[in-house]
Amino acid sequence: MSKGLFDLSGKVALVTGGNSGLGLGFARGIAKQGGDVVIWGRSEEKNAKAVEDLKTYGIKASSQSVDVSDQNAVIAGFDAIMKEYGRIDTVIANAGMPPNSHSILTTTAEEYHTILGTNMHGAFYTLQEGAKQMVKRAEAGEPGGSLVFCGSLSMLQGIPGIVGYSAAKGGIGAVIRSIATELGKHGIRANTIAPGYIKTGFSGGRDDGSIQPAEEWSDIDKFFASKAAIARPGFAADFEGIAAYLASDASSWHTGDTIVIDGAALINL
Repeated sequence: MSKGLFDLSGKVALVTGGNSGLGLGFARGIAKQGGDVVIWGRSEEKNAKAVEDLKTYGIKASSQSVDVSDQNAVIAGFDAIMKEYGRIDTVIANAGMPPNSHSILTTTAEEYHTILGTNMHGAFYTLQEGAKQMVKRAEAGEPGGSLVFCGSLSMLQGIPGIVGYSAAKGGIGAVIRSIATELGKHGIRANTIAPGYIKTGFSGGRDDGSIQPAEEWSDIDKFFASKAAIARPGFAADFEGIAAYLASDASSWHTGDTIVIDGAALINL
């Protein structure tokens, strides 16, 4: 049954880091529009819980435990997806570590390379392997596909003390633009989503990612809410729509973009 403009029936999406938080919000948006979803995450328990959640929308869902910083593990993960589903239409490279340093003056080489290993290299391996599968399908006569990177406002503004994190986000943002120009001839588009402050389960957010009333906000939530024109934190539910849109044929001419979803915090003076 058609679900309208963002109908994803027959499409398959991979969401890395998709077993909780923002990643699960992306996955829910796709599942609600009829798309099948594969999630990658390191916790088998969280993976299983997320898969059961996604199946409630009447779609096929499965999970794999994949360390995206390991290129061979990423390649094996895509091989398993192709064996089980036979196609991949959308890849959302969302897996990542939070900032692990506090100052450019004290960040160690180990801290810097550790965060690049997951946030930059892991995203690159994921997008690269997804692109390879999409190009194969295009060459067989079915062009199209959507590659999505979950960035951050650190791509667009200076934030003290998170140099490694910012380097990874900014670097893959540039990679996305390069992919968009190279693979557009195959109908493959590539975009970045740059979220503002998001309240997830790690900071007291609800498991379903829904928008919570102000009485449930922490002091940190209230601080970031005060910076936004729409004065509240973001929630995973706020990202379901953009995931469904970018996975759908409605976005077939939308590529090379960085889409900021932050309640206008970035431009609010």
